[in-house]
Amino acid sequence: MIAVVIDTNILVSAFWKSDGNPATVVSLMLQGKITPCFDLRIIEEYREVLARPKLRFDKQRVNWLIGKIISAGIQVVATPSEFFMTDETDRKFFDVAKYCNAYLITGNGKHYPQDEKIITPASFLLMYSTFR
Repeated sequence: MIAVVIDTNILVSAFWKSDGNPATVVSLMLQGKITPCFDLRIIEEYREVLARPKLRFDKQRVNWLIGKIISAGIQVVATPSEFFMTDETDRKFFDVAKYCNAYLITGNGKHYPQDEKIITPASFLLMYSTFR
């Protein structure tokens, strides 16, 4: 099992462009090839961000995707870290990734401390291709 934490920006990008690297990451999760890890704060952020009127995402697709993440994933209550974060709203993703020893897939690596498991979608897919 390859455990991942999917940053909200990856889901947004996957909705915008169905053939990009973020969409491929989401597809791997939907196929059961990677396992999402989350806590309730992450699910809450997914719901809030993906429902923003300016994004104009289909509510049924958003709810379906979040439901798939919940049913396919591992829900945890992560221990808060003491690492410096440039954006405190991203701490929940980092804490869950650390707690689960998971890859944190994000387009905003600069928001997180240096860590080899914080990875872009392109880098994750390249690494994933070596596991198969």
